[in-house]
Amino acid sequence: MITQFFKNRTEAGRVLARRLAAYANRRDVVVLALPRGGVPVAFEVAQALQAPLDVFVVRKLGVPGHEEFALGAIATGGVRVLNQAVVDYLYISADLIDQVARREQAELERRERLYRGARAPLNVRGLTVIIVDDGLATGSTMRAAVSALRQQKPASIVIAVPVGAEATCDSFRKEVDTVCVCAATPEPFEAVGLWYKDFSQTTDEEVRGLLARADEMKKFQVA
Repeated sequence: MITQFFKNRTEAGRVLARRLAAYANRRDVVVLALPRGGVPVAFEVAQALQAPLDVFVVRKLGVPGHEEFALGAIATGGVRVLNQAVVDYLYISADLIDQVARREQAELERRERLYRGARAPLNVRGLTVIIVDDGLATGSTMRAAVSALRQQKPASIVIAVPVGAEATCDSFRKEVDTVCVCAATPEPFEAVGLWYKDFSQTTDEEVRGLLARADEMKKFQVA
């Protein structure tokens, strides 16, 4: 029987923050959220750790007609990561992948403008980056984010999620330059949303509101 671990993303973020307590009150730590669902989780993490918060925009590339299946993902900086097993199994052509990627690139750029406005992205060079989402299923989106972040030369990358598929979390833990913190790894996993009582879609307005609150709180902390 499926039993939800979390009431909502806010509660999940507070639980996850306790697992990340070793990173609290460090000047070399920043928190990046994968929008949209990762933002409420990351907001709680950033507040608990007293760390800056920003978004890192990544878009899943869904299989046409079956968008819930990820054939890969794209991220800021022109990064594209493919799930080669899915591409090969479904005989997905390079032209079709390009069509999907162009559509998602337009949405990625829209979200960057909407969420960040004129504010420059955080400079993560030489810092410890905690990248947060509301869960890990196949890991395609997170893998694209990690690939893009590596190009910015952080000191280290910490992947942090409240819940994830055990095999996916383990695959990230085996990578030499990443730490992966999964607060829960239930089996059978099936889907991220099954482990939340409320898994309603996070809106653009909620994302903007949480980022604005984080900015205001940071100014108050500095003052």
